[in-house]
Amino acid sequence: MAHTYSISDLAKEFDLTTRAMRFYEDMGLLQPERTGPAGRSRVYSSRDRTRLKLTLRAKRLGLSLVEAKEIIDLYDSPRDTAVQLEKFLLVLAQHQQQLEAQMQDLQANLDELKVHQREAKALLAKSQSKKAKA
Repeated sequence: MAHTYSISDLAKEFDLTTRAMRFYEDMGLLQPERTGPAGRSRVYSSRDRTRLKLTLRAKRLGLSLVEAKEIIDLYDSPRDTAVQLEKFLLVLAQHQQQLEAQMQDLQANLDELKVHQREAKALLAKSQSKKAKA
């Protein structure tokens, strides 16, 4: 029999709240089997565990949950893997461009901050030397 997990098992393993797990389920990223009275208990499969792991990896890369789902669903489908990999590379390239643009903006801000620091230090030194002469 395949290994199964409860919501608390996976939440604990991946350091998530059960609320986050239910949100991922609502987004269609996870599809646990429902058991118990009125289907209130969730039973996650190894497939769900893998999808959760991939979802969290995609989030760390900066992908939205919708993008993560698109890519993970491509891997689940029996279609040609070349199409799946091309889509994945396209999404990664777009995010790389966004991150590089953000890095350029941050570097420009940092450079400007350093200029202001130098100017403030120079003004402070000038002010302190005037006080010392007085």
